[in-house]
Amino acid sequence: MNYQIIKDENKLREFIEWLPELGENEKYFVLLFARKKYCEDKIKSNDKTQLKRFTSNKERLFEKIKQLECEFGSYTLRNIEAPQESLVLYINPNPRDMKKATYGLMKKCIDLLQTNGNGYNVHAEALSCIQKSKSKSHFCDFDIDSKDIDLSKLNDILPKDAYDILETRGGYHLLVKTRLAPKTKWHVAIREAFEVDKVGDQLIPVCGCCQGGFVPRFIPNTFEKSKERGQI
Repeated sequence: MNYQIIKDENKLREFIEWLPELGENEKYFVLLFARKKYCEDKIKSNDKTQLKRFTSNKERLFEKIKQLECEFGSYTLRNIEAPQESLVLYINPNPRDMKKATYGLMKKCIDLLQTNGNGYNVHAEALSCIQKSKSKSHFCDFDIDSKDIDLSKLNDILPKDAYDILETRGGYHLLVKTRLAPKTKWHVAIREAFEVDKVGDQLIPVCGCCQGGFVPRFIPNTFEKSKERGQI
C-alpha cells in the first residue's frame, strides 16, 4: 500500500494551470508535512514535521508530486510510520528566485565556514535559502482560520477578478492578485472584515491533494446579492 498524496487529479491539474508562468531563474517550492493536529491520537511529536521539500517548474510539478506517493511507512516520525491522515502538501504560490537564493547560499556558507560550523547540510541550507527567496509577488495571501464568515463582504473591497478563494480544512486562503487589486487600503479593509490569522507570502495547501482527510479546492468568488446588506 502506498501513501496517497493526490486525491483529485483534475483539481490538481487545474491548480497547476492556475499558477503563474515562471520567468527565468524561477521555480516553485513544495513541502510535504505531517501534522499532529490532524491525528493527535497517533502522533506524539511536534505539530508540524517536515517530510519532504523540493523545487519544480510547472511542467514537472504533477510528476514530482506523484513521486511522493511512496510505500506506506517510508515517512516516519520518531521511528513510527507517518499516518496517511496526518499528511498535507503545501506550496508557495509566489515563485522563488534561484539567483537570489544562490547569493543567499553563498553568504550562508561563508558564515558557516567563518564560524567553524560543524555538521551542517549544504543541501538543506540551499533549500532553506530557496524558500526565503521570493521572486515576484503575484499574490498577497490572507489566511482565515474560520468558515463561519460572510465571504460576500469581499464584494465591498475587491473586484471579482482580483482574488481567488481556496477552501481548506479549517478555513480559507484569500489570494489577492496584487496586479489587479485597486489602489486603495484593501489590506486594512480585509483585516477589518475577517478574522485574519496571517498575511503575506505564505504556504498554501495544494488543491486536489491531501490535507488531513480534506481535499483543498477553489470556490467560486461570485456571491449572490445580500438582501439584508443591499450590496453585491
